[in-house]
Amino acid sequence: MKDRCAKLINVKSLVTLVLTFVFSVLAVRGDISPDQYLTIFTTVIAFYFGTQVEKKEGSANGKESG
Repeated sequence: MKDRCAKLINVKSLVTLVLTFVFSVLAVRGDISPDQYLTIFTTVIAFYFGTQVEKKEGSANGKESG
């Protein structure tokens, strides 16, 4: 359980969660359009999951990914 929490609280995860929250609030307030929100959110999530997959593949191949 501690290991999972430690993995959750890393820089990439925090940035992803904060950006998701901030842009969600901006979209709800009407400061950005739904199209802008979708573009930003998709980019952030794709980057986050892309780096996670790359990290896992690197570990599986015996490489270390930073």
